[in-house]
Amino acid sequence: MLSEPQERGPSTALMRKAYARWAPVYDVVYDKLTEPAARAAVRAAAACGPRILEAGVGTGLSLGYYPRDAFVCGVDLSEDMLKRARAKVRRRGLGHVHGLQVMDVCHLGYADASFDAVVAQFLITLVPDPEAALSEFLRVLRPGGEIVLANHFGQDTGPVARVEEIVAPLCTKIGWSSDFKAARIQAWARRNGVEFIGVAPTFPGGFFKILRMRKPA
Repeated sequence: MLSEPQERGPSTALMRKAYARWAPVYDVVYDKLTEPAARAAVRAAAACGPRILEAGVGTGLSLGYYPRDAFVCGVDLSEDMLKRARAKVRRRGLGHVHGLQVMDVCHLGYADASFDAVVAQFLITLVPDPEAALSEFLRVLRPGGEIVLANHFGQDTGPVARVEEIVAPLCTKIGWSSDFKAARIQAWARRNGVEFIGVAPTFPGGFFKILRMRKPA
C-alpha cells in the first residue's frame, strides 16, 4: 500500500446503499449507454488470456460479451447487484462464468498472480481508495497481464474541467464521478513500475475511455 495520503471517495456502506437502490433499474439506464465501452474493455481483457477477473461486475451486463472459452470470475460490493448477475448467468447458460462473489475490490480474496487480466468498468472513480484497489488488481494479476479500465475520466484543464469539479459532489450521490482524472492512475502506475499503455476514447463521442496498464513480466 502507498503511504502518502489519498483522496477519499464515498464509504463502502454508502456505496452498498446506493447500488441497492440502483439495482432494479440499472440495466434499463446503463445497458445501451455503456455497451460499446464494455465490449471494448472485454476484448482488451480477453486478448491477455482466458483467466479474467471482472471487478465491480454489478448486474453482469458484460458477462455475455466474453468468449465462451474464457474463465471469468466476478466480484461486487453489492449482493443486490450480484443476485441479478447470477440470474443472467443461469438464464443465458453462461458457462464461462465461474463465480460471482461479494467482495471489496480493495481486499480481494484471491491468491497472487491468479488472473491474466483484471477488468473494471465504471468502478475505479467511485471506490473509497482507488490506489488500494489498483494495488490489489496488480497483486492478483500474473506478470505480463493487464489491468483494463472502462470509465469516464475528467478533463485535465479548461472550462469543462472546472464544471466537472463543481458537479462532482452531485454525481457522487447518484453513483457517478465527473472529475476523476486519468493522470491520477498514470501517477499510480509510475510509482509502482507498471507500464501505462494508454487511454483510448470510445462511445459516446469519447465520453467513456478504455485505459490499459501492463504488469512487468
